[in-house]
Amino acid sequence: MKPTELVNLLRERMPSKQLEWRYDRENNNLNIQHKAIGKGMTLSLPQVINRYEAKGDSAIQEIVYTITETFDAMEKEAKGELKSSEHIYPIIRSTSFPTESKEGHKFITSEHTAETRVFYALDAGTTYRLIDENMLNSLSLTEEQLKEIAKFQVKKLKTAVKEDHVAGNVFYFLNENDGYDATRILNEAFLKEMKSKITGDMTVSVPHQDVLIIGDIRNETGYDVLAQMAMHFFTNGKVPITSLSFIYENDELEPIFILAKNRQQKENDKK
Repeated sequence: MKPTELVNLLRERMPSKQLEWRYDRENNNLNIQHKAIGKGMTLSLPQVINRYEAKGDSAIQEIVYTITETFDAMEKEAKGELKSSEHIYPIIRSTSFPTESKEGHKFITSEHTAETRVFYALDAGTTYRLIDENMLNSLSLTEEQLKEIAKFQVKKLKTAVKEDHVAGNVFYFLNENDGYDATRILNEAFLKEMKSKITGDMTVSVPHQDVLIIGDIRNETGYDVLAQMAMHFFTNGKVPITSLSFIYENDELEPIFILAKNRQQKENDKK
């Protein structure tokens, strides 16, 4: 599919007079502006085309849904309909994720790990809007209050997991498809509960937004399986976060490769 064909296809799927389409041939991206609210978004056309080639029309349906729901959330925000603190949640993103909005407002964030950062969002039902400094003012909250509310909200999220056994190892998958699967990594009580039932090394992976994987790694093969699994999810996720997994020990998350290095050092010390 050519970029111009993709642009035309998206315009056909979203025939709204409120949308203004700007195709940038030089940078190969598409900017969509919503006239009524004066805001928009920019799509990287090569990325969408690659996803289309891999998933077919479902990729187009996903991008149309995301654009539509995002603009709906922006409209609600403009009307002052997104102001309930009960709809504030933390969101896990890669540290390479932009830290400010298209308008130049800094997002509210918290440090997490060397691979991940915590952002905060206002839930609109079928999508959410990341909270920036400008939006924080409109919510009449301080940054500390926002983070406390979000921390409390995490505890309300379901933590049911599905279990799978591979080569003597156990993997637990959390996949509610509510947009906050990776967010469960911030639920300390949940992590401690899982730790209590694990007999090997406990690993935690958030390869993309819509899955959290907890591993009970009981042999070296388990680490190989985990690495392949995390990379697969990372490559195929709509919102990739990190292909790196973490060991959970002493209530802390530590990158697996550091653990491996430590283990090698311990073996060398024994020798």
